[in-house]
Amino acid sequence: MNIIVANRRSKPENLRKKYGADIAILDVTSKGEEPWIRFSPFWPHGNIPVPLSDEIVGVSVEGIWQALKVFETEDVDLSKLHITNMKGLKRTVRRLGEVKGHRAGVAGKRLLPYREAREMIYLPCYQWILDNRLQRELSELRQIALEKTLVLLDYQTNGDIGNLTTPLSHAALIKSYLEI
Repeated sequence: MNIIVANRRSKPENLRKKYGADIAILDVTSKGEEPWIRFSPFWPHGNIPVPLSDEIVGVSVEGIWQALKVFETEDVDLSKLHITNMKGLKRTVRRLGEVKGHRAGVAGKRLLPYREAREMIYLPCYQWILDNRLQRELSELRQIALEKTLVLLDYQTNGDIGNLTTPLSHAALIKSYLEI
C-alpha cells in the first residue's frame, strides 16, 4: 500500500510526473468532492465527543478545536460547537489577538500548550470520526491504495505532531490510520 500526502495546490500533471501516471488523486479538504470531503475537519459529522468535557458534543472536529481555543481578548466560544455549514468556524489572531492556548475542556481551568492541545483535543476528535463516522470511506481508500498509489491532497502536509511550526495535516492522519 503506497499512500502519499501532497499539497492541494499541486498540479495533477506534476503529481503524475513525480509518482507515476497510474495514481489516484483525492482531495480530502473542505473543497473536495463527495465522499472524500467527509474527511475534512470542517465536515459536520455531529455528536463528536468534546475531549475533557463530560457529555458535551460538537458537530465538527474544527468546531471543537476552535471552540476551545483561548485568545488574549476572548475565551472559549461554544457557538463553534454547533456550526453545521462548514463556514465561520475559524477564530483568528488578527481579530482576537495572540492565542494563549486551548482550554482543557469546556469548563476546564487549565490552558493547554499547542502540542498538548493537539494530543488531547485534535487527535482524539479526529480519531473518533475515523473510528465512528468514516469506516466505509476508509475501506474505499484502503482498496484504492492496494490497487495503485493513492495521493491524498490537503492544504498542509505536516504529519509530525511534534512539528509545531505548521498545522497538522489531517491527510497525514488518514495515511497513518490506513497504514496500521
